[in-house]
Amino acid sequence: MRGRPFPGIAAVAALVMALVLTAHVVATSARDVTAPAAGGDVASVTERGHWVNTWVSMPQLTEPHNMPPPPFTQDNLVMADSTLRQTVRVSVGGQRMRLRFSNAFGGAALPITAVSVALPARGEAGARAIQPGTSRAVTFNGRSSVVVPTGAQMVSDPLDYPVAPRTNLAVTVYLAEGQASNDITSHPGSRTTSHLLSGSHVEDVDLPGATPTDHWYLLSGIEVRAKRTVAGAVVLGDSLTDGRGSTTNMNDRWPDQLLDRLQSHHRTAGIAVLNQAAGGNRVLNDGLGPNALARLDRDVLAQSGVEWLIVFEGVNDIGTADATEAAQKNVADDLIAAYEQIIVRAHAQGIRAYGATLLPFGGNETYDDPDGRREAARQAVNRWIRTSGRFDAVIDFDAVVRDPANSERLLPAADVGDHLHLNPAGYQMLADAVPARLFR
Repeated sequence: MRGRPFPGIAAVAALVMALVLTAHVVATSARDVTAPAAGGDVASVTERGHWVNTWVSMPQLTEPHNMPPPPFTQDNLVMADSTLRQTVRVSVGGQRMRLRFSNAFGGAALPITAVSVALPARGEAGARAIQPGTSRAVTFNGRSSVVVPTGAQMVSDPLDYPVAPRTNLAVTVYLAEGQASNDITSHPGSRTTSHLLSGSHVEDVDLPGATPTDHWYLLSGIEVRAKRTVAGAVVLGDSLTDGRGSTTNMNDRWPDQLLDRLQSHHRTAGIAVLNQAAGGNRVLNDGLGPNALARLDRDVLAQSGVEWLIVFEGVNDIGTADATEAAQKNVADDLIAAYEQIIVRAHAQGIRAYGATLLPFGGNETYDDPDGRREAARQAVNRWIRTSGRFDAVIDFDAVVRDPANSERLLPAADVGDHLHLNPAGYQMLADAVPARLFR
């Protein structure tokens, strides 16, 4: 047989020995990776598992009537020499956590002087006090302070702080200098009470004399280190998901009640339910917060550990478009095209996209029109969601809460009274309508 001569035994032995030594070096290097410097993410190198967002809030530009109450808002200066304590409820638990602070809409850099995490008094949402002995300092690259540039966010160092699922956490922030702008980042629809007090009180157990305000400011996310089987489901929505009509400090929005249901079974206990909604938000055009297409990257694709997306938004697009046949046909067509875009972009990141049908608004003073053109657009959009096959699954919220006697109206038992939003019982109906199998 012609060709290259067969190598001698000595050459083969040398080659085998070289391969063995190379494999040994690689294996040894993998075992002997040293930990990063203080403040680095040790877990990402040496621990199994991954980071998963366990709580989020959609960042928004704060409207004038939602700014921190006096004296915490001055001309071009907010929360100077002020302590802010706010509570949030995580969805899944973990042994370590890290916090995300957003300056997405700030008009100036955000200098944060100190941050702590603690358990609120009695474990309650909206509590002013914390449980003694539970407070831990939060750091950023090993330092207690951080400056968040305009338009940016900062992620804290990992903090060893075991937290159980559905735990309320108190996050306390002190700003010595304040933020030198009246453009600040917040989530007005917190349905949770926060507390503001002049001076530095990050480690104080109680904040007597603090001013209550039902908004979240600056904080946009909390992540936990979790097993690979733990993952997040993001809800992209408007006021129906943000919880208009729910009970302040009771966490009874429909995503909260869905979380409670998923946590009740071991097969779905590892699902983080992440509420990325805001009242008045739209899919196509900016309103209260950027439109859904514009915020998809930040609020969904950039979140840690996300595997599923629920799209439940579009009623505000229909309700704010002119009640003419042409305008409503255009908005229905544009919504369908936008859903296609969201699906494509989610699938590109390996995220399954589920479509939720839009709820009726018959009888609402603002959205209902006498000729029923907006209702026709809603029906056209829902028909596409149900029958196109483009979403990976359909969650038929409309079928659950519409009045059997009049399909253009909400079921009276679910209606908060404005014929557009739901009460807690109605939100429970939505939560119960989401098939748990979608997250297995």
